[in-house]
Amino acid sequence: MTPTQDATAAAESAPLPKAERAKLLDLQRIAPTREERLFLVLSIFIGVISGLLVVAFRSAYEWIKILALGSAPHPGQYRLMYMPALVGLVVAALVVWLFPGARGSGVNQTKAALYVYNGYISFKTVIGKFITAALAIGSGQSLGPEDPSLQIGAGVASMIARRLRMSRQRLRMFAPIGAAAGLAAAFNAPISAILFVIEEVIGSWSAAVLGSVVLAAISSEVVARLFWGSEPMFHVPPVELRDPRELLAYAVLGVTGGFLAVIFSKALGYLRPVMRNLPRWTHFVQPAIAGLMVGAIGFFGFPQVMGPGYTVIDQALHAEFTWKILLALALLKMLATALSFSSGTPGGMFAPTLFIGAMLGGAVGTFEHHFFPHLVGTVGAYALVGMGVLFAGFLRVPLTSVFMVLELSGNSSIILPVVLANTIAYLISRSLQPTPIFEVFTHQDGLELPSMEEQREEVHLHIEDALHPVDVPVLRGSDSLSRASERMNEMGVKVVLVQMWDRTWYALTRDELTGMEALQKAETAIERAVGKDRIPPLYPDLPLDSALPYFSRWPVLPVQNRASRGTLEGILTQSDVLERYEQN
Repeated sequence: MTPTQDATAAAESAPLPKAERAKLLDLQRIAPTREERLFLVLSIFIGVISGLLVVAFRSAYEWIKILALGSAPHPGQYRLMYMPALVGLVVAALVVWLFPGARGSGVNQTKAALYVYNGYISFKTVIGKFITAALAIGSGQSLGPEDPSLQIGAGVASMIARRLRMSRQRLRMFAPIGAAAGLAAAFNAPISAILFVIEEVIGSWSAAVLGSVVLAAISSEVVARLFWGSEPMFHVPPVELRDPRELLAYAVLGVTGGFLAVIFSKALGYLRPVMRNLPRWTHFVQPAIAGLMVGAIGFFGFPQVMGPGYTVIDQALHAEFTWKILLALALLKMLATALSFSSGTPGGMFAPTLFIGAMLGGAVGTFEHHFFPHLVGTVGAYALVGMGVLFAGFLRVPLTSVFMVLELSGNSSIILPVVLANTIAYLISRSLQPTPIFEVFTHQDGLELPSMEEQREEVHLHIEDALHPVDVPVLRGSDSLSRASERMNEMGVKVVLVQMWDRTWYALTRDELTGMEALQKAETAIERAVGKDRIPPLYPDLPLDSALPYFSRWPVLPVQNRASRGTLEGILTQSDVLERYEQN
C-alpha cells in the first residue's frame, strides 16, 4: 500500500467528531434504502406499463363499439338490441368459465387484494378484465372503463412485484400504486386518481406510499397523453359566478343530487344480490338480458345511455338538450347502469355516475333558467357541477369529486359552486344511506374490508383526553435520595417525578429508590443515582395510543407543554388510558 493510500485509509478509519457522527446517523436514518429506491423506480415502470395497457384497452372497446353498434348509433337500429345481447352471452361464458375474478367494477377487488390477499391479483384476472370489459363496454352495456382500468393497473403492479420477490408489505402496497396509474390514464386526471386511491382504497398514507402513487399516476398520464393529447376530457364553455345569490341554485342542485344518489345506491344494493342469488344457469344469460334491455332503451329513442357516454356528457355541457330530455337521460341511465352492473357484467361505475350527474345538473340548470331568467350561470356550469355532485353523493369520495371536476374540465372558476353543492349532496347521502355503495358491495360479496369513510369520520382520542392533574411529588434531579423518600412517605405514593437539569423527566419508583438507598448514601443526588434512560417527551395533542408502549417501563408519564419545555400539563397512567378507551 502506498503512503497516500495509508493516509487515506487512516483518515477514513479515524473516528469522526461527535457532531458529524450524529449528522451521518441522521442521513442514514432518512436516506431511502435499496428496496425503497427500487420501489420508487418500479412505480414509474408500473405507470408506463399501466398507461400503455389502458391506451390499448380504450382502443379495444372503441373499436368494438364501431363494429357492434356502428359509428353513429341512432334509434330504430336493430343492432342496438341484438348486438349487446349476443356479446353478453360471450361475456357471461368468459366470466363464468374462465375469468371469475373479472366480475364487477374492479375497485372492491383491488381493495380485497390489498387487505385480504396480500396484494395478489392474478395476471389471468388482468387478461380477463381487459377482454370482458372491452367487449361489454364496446357492445353498449351502460358501464365505464375507469374502474376496470384501475384493476388492470393494480394487477400489472402485483405481477411485477411477485416477479421481483418483493417483501409482503411491499407486495401489498403495489396494488394501490398500479390502481392509481390505471385510473389516472383512463380518467386523464392524475390528481383525482391519486386522491381516489387514498380516499377509497388505502384510507391513509405515508410519504413513501404517496411518492410512489404520484410517480405511477404521473408516468401513466404522460404515456396516455402521448396518444390522446393534453386536452381535458371535456370542453367546457367559460364559467363565471357573478351573483353570489346563484349559489342558492347550486345548493338546490346539491340537494337534488344527494337524493338521487341515495335512490341509485339503494336500487343497486337491492337488485345486485337478487340477481346474484338466482340459479347458477341464469348467470349465463343475465348479461345478455341486461344488454337486450339496455339496447331496447337505445332502440326506442335513447341510444345515448349505451356505453360510457362521454360524447353525450360533452353535449350536455354545451346545452344541446332540453331539460326534459336531460332528466329522461339521467333516469334511463340509472336504470340501464343498474341492469348492466347487477347482471355481473364487468365494467365500472365512474362514467355512468358522471353521465347521470351531468344530465341532472343540466336539467336543473335549464329548468331554473326557464323559470328564473335572472340567473346568469350557463347550463354547462350546472352540468359540470352536477358531475361532481353525484360523484360525491354516490361514490362518497368528497375530496376526489372536487378535484375531478376541476381536472376533467380544466376550469378552476367553478370551485365555489362545486364545493357547496358537493358538500350538500355528500351530507344528504351519508345521512340517508349510512353505508357507502362500495362497502355495500363488499358485504354482499361476503368480505369485511375496512370502511374508508368510517376511518375518515372516526374520532381519535388524544393524550389530553385522558390526562389528569399532577398528584405525585415533583422533585429536581439535584434533590437527594432521602428527600425523595420523605416526599413519598408524606404523600403516601409509590412514585415521584424527577426533572433533570436538561428538563427531561424521570419516574422514580419506591422499589428503585429502596435499591439505590442500599447501595448509595442518602445525600446522593437523584440524577447521579439513576440511569441514563429518560421518559420520552409526550404532549397533549399526541394520539392516546402513542403512550401505551411506555407503561412497561414507566408507571407515570408526564405530559409537557409544547411552548415551554419541561412545564407539566398533567400526568398519565395506564389506568387513565384504559378507562378513557372504555368510556369511548
